Amino acid sequence: MSQIDPIRLEVMKNAFDAIADEMALMLMRAAYSPIVRDSMDYSTAICDAKGQTLAQGVTTPMHLGSFYDAMQHLMRRYHGNIRAGDVFIGNDPYAADGQHLPDIYIVEPIFHDGQLVAWTTTLAHHADVGGIVPGSNALGAEEIYQEGLRLPFLKLCDGGVMNHAIWEIIGLNVRVPDMVHGDLRAQMAASHAGRRSFLELVARHGIEQVLDAAEQLHDYAERLGRAEISDLPNGTYHFTDHMDGLGADPQPIVIQLAVTIHDDTISVDFTGSSPQVAGGVNTPLPFTKASVYTALRSVMQSDIPNCHGFERVVTVTAPKGTVVNSVHPAPCGARGITGYRVIDAMFGALSQALPDRVTADGMGGSTVPTFAGWHEGRAFVFTETVMGTWGASAEHDGQVGVPHMGANQANVPVEMIEASYPLRIRRYGIVPDTGGAGRHRGGNAFIREYEYLGEQPGMMSLRSDKRDFRPHGLFGGAEGTGPVSVLMQDGKVIELPVLVTKPYPLRKGDVFRHISPSGGGYGDAHDRPRAEVLADLEAGLISPQTALRDYGVTA
Repeated sequence: MSQIDPIRLEVMKNAFDAIADEMALMLMRAAYSPIVRDSMDYSTAICDAKGQTLAQGVTTPMHLGSFYDAMQHLMRRYHGNIRAGDVFIGNDPYAADGQHLPDIYIVEPIFHDGQLVAWTTTLAHHADVGGIVPGSNALGAEEIYQEGLRLPFLKLCDGGVMNHAIWEIIGLNVRVPDMVHGDLRAQMAASHAGRRSFLELVARHGIEQVLDAAEQLHDYAERLGRAEISDLPNGTYHFTDHMDGLGADPQPIVIQLAVTIHDDTISVDFTGSSPQVAGGVNTPLPFTKASVYTALRSVMQSDIPNCHGFERVVTVTAPKGTVVNSVHPAPCGARGITGYRVIDAMFGALSQALPDRVTADGMGGSTVPTFAGWHEGRAFVFTETVMGTWGASAEHDGQVGVPHMGANQANVPVEMIEASYPLRIRRYGIVPDTGGAGRHRGGNAFIREYEYLGEQPGMMSLRSDKRDFRPHGLFGGAEGTGPVSVLMQDGKVIELPVLVTKPYPLRKGDVFRHISPSGGGYGDAHDRPRAEVLADLEAGLISPQTALRDYGVTA
């Protein structure tokens, strides 16, 4: 391997990034479903010939750190049987090192002069992959067989020839085949575009320059990572977080970790976390690792490339058979909530070593409501990842209206929901008097209210959290508020569990109201300047009663 100069390496790094971003934008624009097109629950990446990530698109960090494990699985399975024109598809956490069944990988090899030189990889959360619950986020599933269609890595295209049998099997097993097929085609289009752009880069710079840059980019990211870690205080930092638990009688689920900083490496050990449960919140180890990488990347100050080199300096271990390293046949449909909680627990531990670089606890990722049924003679499934409220930091109040760092996703626009589904958004806004008090105030909760308009009965399910274990503050800051989720039906108000294991029936006129958790505060509330409290009063974020009670300020 020849040594290339830093300027050329930076040029190549940005070229790899541009290809991954081009794939991300193409996938979004070509997608059919709102969960991909509007919520942006998908990811793209370019990998080298070894399956190591070179660049990641601008979407979901918790997806991308786990690409490496999936790629290693694929390459072992098809060693000696990979050729130009192949397109691979897979989703299973155990048979493909995937994440959960709705997240389907589309992967394509890139060949140059007969040599495998790179891969394009895409992953999208599909509107439905079958199973006992529409949307396939089956919190009540007791084993993965109940969650939907399981795919090991298969050749969707073999040497450029589509395998129509796989295509038909997918269509037969999902509730909204047109939407799923459309999103798969969008993934394939993005993958093809990435391959074309990578080969254009090779034509411009030569294959040796491109491959040398790829290898050196990993080494550069590793050096930067080690240098950053060397500046951190050595030690072991512990933290324990919880999920509220499943259904009407929730039992707390423990996420326990120890972060050890040792010279220029970091290890994270999840010993003490709860055993896997008979519900869809179990997490395969690749997804846990990706969540750890996300948290660590967020506290680094250097512009470390989004490539596999950084992962070389981080070791993640978790006992098998736990909620953070599940084994077959544990269900994983709602594993996203556990990944968010891993990030929150990482922040809790890192606050002990780096108090100025982390935030207090926020709403804990996305609330995921799903509505489904039949409308105008067709099945529909609508799922969105609603977020986001952050905890406060040493520098500023908690943010509102931004995604959790683990998933760079967006709330679906009201107009898109109402134009496409038998739903009306009756209310959407910020809730006053909810952010945790502190020198810096936690972000306020938000409210979103859905009315079901379907003439035929429908159903809804819900994934949320942090009612019993509310978002914590830091360094004297108060905790945030927990979520409130109710179904208003026939003049009755039904309080919903945070993790709904059995869908609720819907009839025309029923209303689902969700108030999100809010963010925890940072620092002592009595240190908050009077002018900032008065500004919150003027903005309607707090009431005069809260200003007096929490901050000792009268208008």
